[in-house]
This record gives sequence, structure tokens and C-alpha cells, in this order.
Amino acid sequence: MISRIDLRGSLDDPRDLLPRAEFDVAAALEKVRPIAEDVRHRGVAALIEITERFDGVRLESTRVPAEQLTAALETLDPRVRAALEESIRRARAVHADQRRTGHTTQVVPGGTVTQRWVPVERVGLYVPGGLAVYPSSVVMNVVPAQEAGVTGIAVTSPPQKEFGGKVHPTILAACALLGVEEVYAVGGAQAVAMFALGTEECAPVNMVTGPGNIYVAAAKRYFSGRIGIDSEAGPTEIAVLADDSALPSDVAADLISQAEHGPTSGSVLVTDSPALADAVEAELAVQVARTKHSERVAEALGGRQSGIILVDDLDQGLAVVNAYAAEHLEIQTCDPHAVAARVVNAGAVFIGRWTPVSLGDYAAGSNHVLPTGGCACHSSGLSVQTFLRGVQVVEYDRDALADVAAHVVTLADAEDLPGHGDAIKARFDWTVPGS
Repeated sequence: MISRIDLRGSLDDPRDLLPRAEFDVAAALEKVRPIAEDVRHRGVAALIEITERFDGVRLESTRVPAEQLTAALETLDPRVRAALEESIRRARAVHADQRRTGHTTQVVPGGTVTQRWVPVERVGLYVPGGLAVYPSSVVMNVVPAQEAGVTGIAVTSPPQKEFGGKVHPTILAACALLGVEEVYAVGGAQAVAMFALGTEECAPVNMVTGPGNIYVAAAKRYFSGRIGIDSEAGPTEIAVLADDSALPSDVAADLISQAEHGPTSGSVLVTDSPALADAVEAELAVQVARTKHSERVAEALGGRQSGIILVDDLDQGLAVVNAYAAEHLEIQTCDPHAVAARVVNAGAVFIGRWTPVSLGDYAAGSNHVLPTGGCACHSSGLSVQTFLRGVQVVEYDRDALADVAAHVVTLADAEDLPGHGDAIKARFDWTVPGS
């Protein structure tokens, strides 16, 4: 069901050997380009036709009426409402502490640089709606944007044929709980195009965030520069670093939890214990057979992106997981805190038996929109910072400028940019003090 890679005794770069899903965004761009240009030229009419073609739904309008949001919240299962409210409460607590405050540095008497943090004015938040429904993604996108102070928040999610061409009601209810009133029934690359370009019904945004399929990722790349993006999210992935203290049933269940997202999801176990590897394989055979989405789980676990990796010891295991840079990394070892402290590349780290990835997906308070495909070695997950821009405000008086003027002119001359120096000289009757 799941392959093995034996790295014991290997000195090779693990990045060349680790399992990873194929995710060719460049190839998808060719299919996204005509969709994007159609939306550019025809707006809502294009969105309606494209949605009918891909989703089998004929929309009258892309904007979800307010009464649908109200009705979805009123009819929401009370248990689901309570769970969403708790998820929102915990996410707010964590993200509120991520807020940044400005500060002023006095460089010299009369010369200051102030760092201001300014929220993005308007964002478009994408909530997937393919094999599963993701009200949790509404929470994870909306809460950090709100805590950052974004005033213009729009959410979009694909319309569902089984719900009469409407957005899934649980997603609408989550929007209503969060006070989001601007919601669209558009999915795929065309949704990103709608946000980037604007239409008769949707004003253009400054940034688009949220996970989606490869065409959503390609559309983000297509419009990057016109809009800011969080990342080009690929298939979800979990890595578990475990020794012989881990329970095979826990590890197997956690690998399955991410595999059920879809057939390209990656589930990787890194261990120095062949006995644990054997036991996890046996557990997978039992647990996969009884899980609801066994077919897609089995395909994901059997794919090239999943595997059990054997290492000599935890030191090599850490080298492997740091090279893999997983979206989600669980540490299930004898001393998980010490091991976790040595992790430098991961979207989120989950320490010990009682902190499974699924907790982070819903109610840990952390954000589950995380870098995939090894991007955790240079990128972060969604946070309040995603929606903030640093603006530097510089103010020098005459004496402060005079004090450094000669250095500025010298550096301008060194770069053969005399106009830069002249801009300084002009303020001092063409004579630089001290020159």
C-alpha cells in the first residue's frame, strides 16, 4: 500500500530522494490563460458560462444574496455552529497576538525613521469546494484578515450542483458567523480572475489568499504582480518523525487523515525503527479498509508522494524532515520537545501524541493555510502578517540632512548617479556642508 525508501547509511542529498506529488503549475497556465482573458473581456457573462461548463451549474448572478447567508446560519446544525464558534474563538486569540505595532527610531537628532504597519485594503479569500467542504478554511482565511484590520473582505467558493447551484450552506454559515457579507459562488481559476480583474458585480482586490487546485494556483501565478498572493498551494502533505515510542495506530491514523483530502495528498513517515515501520504498514491495511474514503486514501498512500523512510537515527531523521520541509510535521518521539526545537523547515510542527494535525486543521488556534511542496523552507503559513504592509516614514530636518549629506553624495558618485547627489546639493545652495 505504501512504498519504502531506505536512507540508512546514505550520504546523498535527501531532497533528491524524498517522495513528492507532481504539481506542474507551468503546464496548467496554458489552460488558465484563455479563462483569465475571457473574464477580462466579458466579466460576469464569462463567469456564468465558465461555471456552467465546469461545475454544471447555471448562475443568475455570481454574488450570493444576503438572505442565503442568513438562511444558512439559521438552519446550521447547532453542534456544527458550536464547533465553528469555538474554532473562531481560538483562532482569534492566536491571531490577535500576531498584530504588529509601529515604532519610531531616532537615527540622529532631527532624523527619524518610523515603521508603520498598514493592512491591505481589499482581499479575496478562496475557499475550496471539491472533494470536501471546508468551512474551516473560511475561518483560517477570514480571521487573520480581520485581525490585521482589512476592511474589504470578499469570499468565494465553487457553487455545488447538489445544493441547487448554491455555495455549500456550511460555508455560507461560516461566513455569516464571521460577519462576512460579500460572498461569491465562483470557483477555480475564474474566481481568481474575478478577484484580480474585477467584474460588474465584484470590485477588484489587492490580494488573493486560500488553497485550491492546480488551476487556482496557476491563476495566482498568472495574476501575480497585479495582485499579491499567499502561495501557490499544492496538494496537502503530512510528515511524521517517529521513533519506537510512537504508537503505530496513532501514526497510521494521522497519515490517513491527510490522505483523505485527495489522491495526490502526501503522507510520509520518517523513522529509525523498522519495527515501527512494519507495525504502521499493518495498521494502515486495517484502518484504510474501514475508513469512509478508503479508495482515495489508498490511492494517496500508494502514490509517489507518500512513503515510509527508514533512517539510521533521529539526527538523520531531522535532516530528512528539514529537507522535506513538510506542510504539517508531527514529532512522535521520546523527547518530542527537544526534537521539535531542532526543526527549522515546516509549515507547522505538532508535538507529541496529543497534538495530531487534525487538531490544527480545526481548533488548535493555529492557521491551517500552510506552505506545501517544500516551500516551508522559505515561506510561512497564513497569518496576520500576510495582510499587513510595512511602510517606512522618513523625516530629517536641515541639520540632520547636512550631517550626512557628504556621505550621500559620495555614494551617489560611487554608483555613477550624480542626479542623486545633486538633489542633496540643491538644498544647500549647491554646496555640500563639509565637502
